[in-house]
Amino acid sequence: MSQFIRNLSPLFVACCFPVLLVAQTPAKPGVTKTASASAKTVRSMSKDSQIKSALAAAPAHIAKSAKVMSMDESGKMIELRNGSNGWTCMPDQPNTPGQDPMCLDEEGMKWVGSLMAHAAKPANMAPGMIYMLAGGSDISATDPWATKTDHFVSSPPHWMLLWPVDGTKSGLATTPKKTGTWIMWAGTPYAHLMINQKP
Repeated sequence: MSQFIRNLSPLFVACCFPVLLVAQTPAKPGVTKTASASAKTVRSMSKDSQIKSALAAAPAHIAKSAKVMSMDESGKMIELRNGSNGWTCMPDQPNTPGQDPMCLDEEGMKWVGSLMAHAAKPANMAPGMIYMLAGGSDISATDPWATKTDHFVSSPPHWMLLWPVDGTKSGLATTPKKTGTWIMWAGTPYAHLMINQKP
């Protein structure tokens, strides 16, 4: 997942949003930039720059027709470009190390909405997907709602399959990996597959 998702305004629904763990990157102890401060930095980018950042998250055949959303300084999600294929892309958020733009399909948006609302389980009734082909970073590989860390954890380019998975039966790792597939937030209703590759 992404630290971006944790910063999204409730007005989005909604992810976050971006992000995953693999190699730990030092950060100021217990500190994360606020959503409003992060949004202010993003909005200082030109519209074209934000769109370019957002579309870098997905394969070209998805990016070309995806909607692009960003956050204004009040934390409200605004549309930068209309889309026609059911995918929504958002630009990098500067409050995390490295790049972490993301693109979500419609079921992925439902999943993120549930996460942001702290719902008991995700609302999506079919597998959702999130692409983060520029990589990502997050606070925790085990806790969906962690808010503080002494280290951000960074991930390589990857995509996520958002559907219940049991780490005790799948045989997949439940700790961050730089290659292959592992389960993030294992043992919670928001457990999902992290697939480290560019499709």
